[in-house]
Amino acid sequence: MRPWVAAVLACLLCVTSSRGAEPPTEVDVALVLAVDVSLSMTADEQFIQRSGYVEAFRSAVVHQAVRQGLLGRIAVTYVEWAGVGNQRVVVPWTLIAGREEALAFADLLSQSPPRRSTWTSIASAIDFSVGLFANAGLEPLRRVIDVSGDGPNNQGRPVTRARDDAVAQGIVINGLPLMIREPSGPWDIKDLDLYYRDCVIGGNGSFMVPVREREQFADAIRTKIVREVAGQPEPPRVQRIQAGPRANCLVGDRPSPEWD
Repeated sequence: MRPWVAAVLACLLCVTSSRGAEPPTEVDVALVLAVDVSLSMTADEQFIQRSGYVEAFRSAVVHQAVRQGLLGRIAVTYVEWAGVGNQRVVVPWTLIAGREEALAFADLLSQSPPRRSTWTSIASAIDFSVGLFANAGLEPLRRVIDVSGDGPNNQGRPVTRARDDAVAQGIVINGLPLMIREPSGPWDIKDLDLYYRDCVIGGNGSFMVPVREREQFADAIRTKIVREVAGQPEPPRVQRIQAGPRANCLVGDRPSPEWD
């Protein structure tokens, strides 16, 4: 009888385990806020950047955008990144279905001071963000990575490869290029908005919001998050294919064997 009893117990265990397994949570969008904390970001810029995200999630406009979604809830996580292997989840995946949850997310974010580190690997930030979706326990209608930073990729694999791999999985990458200061360092570039346009953002409906003045920052973040939450496409613009120069996507990179 012992084998029979063991088999019954095993079956009961399987049933209990399957019943106890939580199904994925459906959300309108799963949003990774991937924020640059490399040394090129001054302490003042980091403070303005963090405050902008905190204010956005305290905004009634964002609360309304969440409620107007098909499901009326989103999931958000906040990540700081710098060089290869240097990413930190500041606020883990958080479900937001209204004002209370959004304010709680903002409060958590405001309690963790920003840090600074070396190098700028946008590619690694994208790769890390892609991995966060896999273990989130979510079933989103859309998956979005929101990358903000003040310089080009200068470490790790080419950013276009990371972008293309993410887009191939149906993930959208939006951008917030910070152009508050004039280029002064060896990794700074003048037309960071063109670099983000051609090398960083991608996917269906992707867009970027350049920030050129400190006073624009909070409003730019709020506008971008509302568009991401609501899934609003970028306003149509008629442009010639040869209308402007294309950015050099390897401007900050150095040849590395790991690219092959």
